[in-house]
Amino acid sequence: MDASISVSCGQDWQGRGLSRGSLERIVEAGDTNQDGVLDFEEFTQYLRAHEKQLKLMFRSLDRNNDGKIDVAEIQHCLRSIGVNISLEDATRILLSMDKDGTMTIDWNEWRDYFLFNPITNMEEVARYWKRSMMLDIGEQLTVPDEFTEEEKKSGYVWRQLMAGALAGSVSRTGTAPLDRIKVFRQVHGSTDFKGNVLNSFQYMLKEGGLQSMWRGNGINVLKIAPETAIKFTAYEQIKSMMRGGSETRSLRVHERFVAGSLAGAMAQTAIYPMEVLKTRLTLRKTGQYSGIADCAKQILQREGVAAFYKGYVPNLLSIVPYAGIDLAVYETLKFAWLNRNIGLADPGVMVLVGCGAVSSTCGQLASYPLALIRTRMQAQASVKGAPKLSMLALLRNIVTKEGIAGLYRGISPNLLKVVPAVSVSYVAYEYTRIMLGVDIEGGI
Repeated sequence: MDASISVSCGQDWQGRGLSRGSLERIVEAGDTNQDGVLDFEEFTQYLRAHEKQLKLMFRSLDRNNDGKIDVAEIQHCLRSIGVNISLEDATRILLSMDKDGTMTIDWNEWRDYFLFNPITNMEEVARYWKRSMMLDIGEQLTVPDEFTEEEKKSGYVWRQLMAGALAGSVSRTGTAPLDRIKVFRQVHGSTDFKGNVLNSFQYMLKEGGLQSMWRGNGINVLKIAPETAIKFTAYEQIKSMMRGGSETRSLRVHERFVAGSLAGAMAQTAIYPMEVLKTRLTLRKTGQYSGIADCAKQILQREGVAAFYKGYVPNLLSIVPYAGIDLAVYETLKFAWLNRNIGLADPGVMVLVGCGAVSSTCGQLASYPLALIRTRMQAQASVKGAPKLSMLALLRNIVTKEGIAGLYRGISPNLLKVVPAVSVSYVAYEYTRIMLGVDIEGGI
């Protein structure tokens, strides 16, 4: 029987730290006759070619050409591609490969470590952790982080963004009832509406029927495309300005935070009238508006243009804690995984999805009080008898009447929708990326 390797035997390779995706790439790279398996000859040819690539990679890391890689060279290499690690972390990476205890890595140690790993350059470690997926949990969008020039020129970037936008549309539609309950509870404080989440659901169901649970979802889905396009374009321009003349320089974590916050502020400024419309349409009574255009017309006639920017200041302020906490938690989880799995570059899809979901949820919790104040200001004119208060006056009013807990009113349905929103978003993303020809790891 001929010796061969196929993806189906992947469990036998787990001892080498190979994920199913890594094994698939080895088979794909070496399978010259395209029969889905690697025979002995193909596998030998693959190993020879891969060894040549590893030799080139080793030489590029060996900056002083002494035939060995030390801690400083590992640290310099990773920093040059935007992965800023401490000397301690770099030492841990070195020790995972250093078999003879010399505190350096020679060619034989390097080859033995990476020979059965499809990594071809040190950028692989950073590339897996790029935010290449748009996980939409119905709040502020997380736009993908970094793309190569090749990906930008090929049109891959916009296919990636389109896949994320379509997945977000499905996700928001699936969790729209929970989002409407959240907005309803945010606007109607405990003094106006005494009851739990179930009471709110029953009230809305009785007032408008089952279809009323999707009020405001149309505009919520429509605003995904412009927000994504503006945020990504602004992010790229701001990064370019920060780099100055050095286009190849990777941004540090604090620079990415500033760039992301500014891009988010620009996108929100452009699409904010749609946010106001979404809140008004979500809260509308049966027969109040015939559609989006009618809602916009009535607001313009009764309240003027300024009404489309009510709550703009707290909305802008909420971007900073959201972006900061989101990025900080994601980076913390990323390095925690890397430290526990020294030598493995591919964390797997579920780890990436989990890290993205947890970091976005933490960002939401940090910015929730400002989001609640924004929603109340957007809805003030539509709530009968509600006083027209400023941001600070509204904050004092909520704390006085409802306590600190009042600033988190509606948080339970908001948290309840995280798991289904992420799950639906990911499944929809998987289908749309296949249709559009997008590889989740950055290939085309």
